[in-house]
Amino acid sequence: MRSPRRRFLQGLGLLALADLMPGMGRAAPGMARGMVMAGRTMAANLAPPSIPLLNPLVLPRFVDPLPRPSVAQPVSHLEMPQWPGRRLPCYRIEARAFRRRLHRDLPPTLQWGYQGSVPGPVLEARSGEPLLVEWANELPQRHMLPIDHTIHGAGRDVPEVRMVTHVHGARVPADSDGYPEDWYPPGQSRRYLYPNGQDATTLWYHDHAMGITRLNIYAGLFGSFIIRDAHEESLALPRGAHDLPLMLCDRLLGRDGSLYYPVSDDPAAPWVPDCEGNAILCNGMLYPYLDVDPDRYRLRLGNAANTRFFNLSLSHQLPMLQIASDQGLLEAPLSRRQVELYPAERADVVIDFSALSGQHVELRHEGQAILQFRVSAAKTAAGRTLPARLNDVPRIPAGEAAKERRLVIGEQDDPSGSPLTMLLDGKRWSDPISEDPQQNSTEIWSFINVTGDAHPMHLHLVRFQVLDRRPFDLFAWNARRELVYTGPAQPPEAHEAGWKDTVRADPEMVTRIIMRFEGEPGRYVWHCHFLEHEDNEMMRPYQLLPARA
Repeated sequence: MRSPRRRFLQGLGLLALADLMPGMGRAAPGMARGMVMAGRTMAANLAPPSIPLLNPLVLPRFVDPLPRPSVAQPVSHLEMPQWPGRRLPCYRIEARAFRRRLHRDLPPTLQWGYQGSVPGPVLEARSGEPLLVEWANELPQRHMLPIDHTIHGAGRDVPEVRMVTHVHGARVPADSDGYPEDWYPPGQSRRYLYPNGQDATTLWYHDHAMGITRLNIYAGLFGSFIIRDAHEESLALPRGAHDLPLMLCDRLLGRDGSLYYPVSDDPAAPWVPDCEGNAILCNGMLYPYLDVDPDRYRLRLGNAANTRFFNLSLSHQLPMLQIASDQGLLEAPLSRRQVELYPAERADVVIDFSALSGQHVELRHEGQAILQFRVSAAKTAAGRTLPARLNDVPRIPAGEAAKERRLVIGEQDDPSGSPLTMLLDGKRWSDPISEDPQQNSTEIWSFINVTGDAHPMHLHLVRFQVLDRRPFDLFAWNARRELVYTGPAQPPEAHEAGWKDTVRADPEMVTRIIMRFEGEPGRYVWHCHFLEHEDNEMMRPYQLLPARA
């Protein structure tokens, strides 16, 4: 039986490429529980590509320098009622179309980017110091990628191009969170407040417009948002030029350099539940290189792909010391030969090049080199070690939870033969709100995954801790909606023991997370971060109610 990934590539006329690239047709490493990737639900009939597609293996590697995103600078300072007498820095970030080469030997690619760059500029903040961002839509009136107008919120009665920006992982007021229905068309902007009342961490921002998030992010609308604090700075971690955001994504490219987004063979309903490309981009570049000193570097790894997971390793058997996950520092450095990231997950790692003067080191995905580090032959820096203790991450006691919710991750077949609809707890976006935690309360959410895919689940506003995963009997659930466990609970993996905002919910497993709903009351969302799923009903609003008096 062909793998989902091979079926997908064959539908695009790229089966030969799948044969050439190890790992392209396999389930993710670490998925020995029988998981398969999101491609399992790929629509049976894909439309043939409208353009000749590029085989990236024909391109020479490591001929372009790795782009280092610029750091955004405020354009003004404004006073807000919440902070009388205090003027907050205000940034203006424009989303606009531009053309740039993804590789030396490719024609310039049309993309959409914040400030005309992919990724967009880095927004830097300090914990507890608020700032304002005016997100401006300066995009064209027509979309560059195929819209499915049958998807909720993407009908022909709304502007074809629209945007609203969400800072993923930020603790913000509801009216600054980037609610999917708060989109606005070209020529308009919105000013959002970011209080930054959270620990030092690597966040990221991206478009979140209802029904077209997958297309807008694929076009390039994403960037890094970094919060710093005094505690992290006291640890003497790599900084300055040795502290680098590295955002990874994948794309399908035409031989003319253009972006290609796959569609179904139904022109009236082009949505497909999976989009994985064969070209891996690092900070928007294909096969780049980075000149480094023989010293320590901090890479803030982030997965900005639509549905691809990344399984990252280094050549020379060089370990990566993971120091942080989604929501900040781990308790202690964690040595890892491989770092696995699902969409929207982040991992800050420290790499020590001090013993490799004059050599080249590769960052690899599934064994294939995607980035080359060129270590200078300069004198090796004096040996330095990371602190044995990085942070305190007190566990939230399960007994503190005021409520436990059982939430089903599922799929619904369409008898007409249309693609599957992806649902959360059997509900669509437009159904009444059913999750309504109290402000400052603690809850446990149990994701019951009855699909064959692992889904990266994300909650806006809050950070959480992973409690455990436990296998259950899918037949008993389907027959009687009875939750019958078939094995013991499995504790979170070591790299998941810190604060998270996105969790991998494995198939035929109950994944439990616990969180305190600290933040301002209002309307937020929770969803699967496979963008194709999110755009087709696998997203739900939740209402944070005011604390009881």
